[in-house]
Amino acid sequence: MTDFATPQHLARRTCAAIDAAAGAGRDLGLGVTDATVLHDLFSVVVHLAPAPVVARVPTVLPHSTDLDSLARRQQAELDVTWWLADQGTPVIPPSPLVPREPVQRDGFSMTFWQFVEEDPAREPDYAANCEMVADLHAAMRAYPGRLPYLSSAEPRFVTESLALLQNHPDLIGPAELDRARREWQILEPLVRSRAAFEERFPGIDLQPIHGDSPPANIFAGVDRDLYSDFELVTLGPVEWDLAALGPALESAYDRGARRNGMRPLDKDVLGFVNAVGMLRAIACLTLAPQLPPLVEYVKPAIDQWRTMPFAGGMAD
Repeated sequence: MTDFATPQHLARRTCAAIDAAAGAGRDLGLGVTDATVLHDLFSVVVHLAPAPVVARVPTVLPHSTDLDSLARRQQAELDVTWWLADQGTPVIPPSPLVPREPVQRDGFSMTFWQFVEEDPAREPDYAANCEMVADLHAAMRAYPGRLPYLSSAEPRFVTESLALLQNHPDLIGPAELDRARREWQILEPLVRSRAAFEERFPGIDLQPIHGDSPPANIFAGVDRDLYSDFELVTLGPVEWDLAALGPALESAYDRGARRNGMRPLDKDVLGFVNAVGMLRAIACLTLAPQLPPLVEYVKPAIDQWRTMPFAGGMAD
């Protein structure tokens, strides 16, 4: 791993992403005079004002992700959200003003979305959001496109990150890293192989899912709530979308599932996805040189992981 990015480096990266987004927008025929940053963490999200278009430019990426693999993932997101919007599902859709495909410029790969005005005064209601996720799952079941199995778990990233962390006891201690590696030996086969998952969890259906904690990715629009940020859309058990939320929010999802005639969450599968999610959080420490605040963001997850059963009880 490299030295941690300085505030000056982060500012230059943000400016480069803004310039790339504005330039790409103009190349596509948009009148961009006031590019405004709406969000800047793993991606720089830019309103290409006055056009009603938002560009999302990923800037913090695993070392194993290149522009081509990122573009394939982005295309899947565009395809799924366009289909959902066409079915009447409340999502932030791709912009209809530009071609529905990723654009590469100046070392970035970006996507373009319809601008929606946010209601900044509204606080998230995560119980209501979890009920809404069941509605999303019901809508996604009919998606006709092909999606890879549990790609959102990013098994290559986890494997390589656990190896890289060997040289960084400042980020995670040797005993904890040893535990993480032993857990991954148990969990990785079920993440990489659909057949292995189905053998371990018979009767658990797999379907298109959001892939990245949809209760935390419901956009509070001025007119209505909208599902957003399908960057990690994948095929998997619905439990993946509810990982690490706890019993109260799991019960909220189950209420929505019953309303949609769907099965409740399976406790054993929740144990599996919770354990995998924690190892992904640990793997994200390798991104801290690109985004130094990640160390503090990840700390609560690691504290929680210390209290959890080994490998989510999968070793029993």
